[in-house]
Amino acid sequence: MAPPRRRIETSFVFFDVQYVDDTRSSNRKVPATALGGLDGDEPARKIIEAQDREIGLASGRPRPEIRSISRTPVKKSEPV
Repeated sequence: MAPPRRRIETSFVFFDVQYVDDTRSSNRKVPATALGGLDGDEPARKIIEAQDREIGLASGRPRPEIRSISRTPVKKSEPV
């Protein structure tokens, strides 16, 4: 019998991004392992900027500069 496969646990934190041209991008995923510590959510900005560069290269249209980022609010589920 083959050994059981190990699952890799990956968790993400979602961010809403506001750009300088007043456009908005919601639910941008950032690995939770990149956050925390003394820098807080600041590493998320660098990761999202890198994602934006890749999106801009793939689409041929560069993304605008980021004005601000904030964590996407967690929706509370209603009791059944």
